[in-house]
Amino acid sequence: MSSPSTDASIRSRYLEQAASDLQENRRRQEELAERLSTLKQEEALLLDILNLAERFDAPSADAVPEAAPLPQQAQDEPTLVPAATTATATAAPAAPQRRARAARAVVGPKPGKKKAGRVSAQAKSRQPLLGEVFLDLLGAHDEPRLAKELRDELLREHPERTPTPQVVRNTLEALVAKGRIQRHKQQRSVLYSLTEPTSAKPADTESNTAESDA
Repeated sequence: MSSPSTDASIRSRYLEQAASDLQENRRRQEELAERLSTLKQEEALLLDILNLAERFDAPSADAVPEAAPLPQQAQDEPTLVPAATTATATAAPAAPQRRARAARAVVGPKPGKKKAGRVSAQAKSRQPLLGEVFLDLLGAHDEPRLAKELRDELLREHPERTPTPQVVRNTLEALVAKGRIQRHKQQRSVLYSLTEPTSAKPADTESNTAESDA
């Protein structure tokens, strides 16, 4: 038969083991919560990249072919209306139309507040894409910027958006792939700046000068 001191020792070891397991369980919960938050931020980044790609890849309105004009003969020919249809339309009573017009005059136009409010709510809820925000930030500087510097500026100017450093780098690399910005390497650092617009060729400038002199 075990003594009371032995039972107390066993119980103490069980309590210590349970406390240790509980602490480990909570630590793992915190890690999973952080991992879930990171995955959600990466999901938002991927959605931004897809939206950005669709916006720049969509065909412009100018690319839609215009409808071919009708032949001159078809345009000049009058449209024939069957006699029976014309007679039926003429014989129809005009009283219902007069009553409908009178009812509209009394009631007045339908209020458009609900539609206007819906459009205003949609415009208010839309936020600029992450890539557009970085383009604005880079446009405010003449020198290339580090990804960390751009993220710090984003957190200051848009505190409601908190992308991870990996999300920031992925967004910048997506803009590089589309030719919107360019990448610079200085030793072990990577910097980003807006793509410089192509300047006119010297030959064109000289040709324009010669024409003006002539």
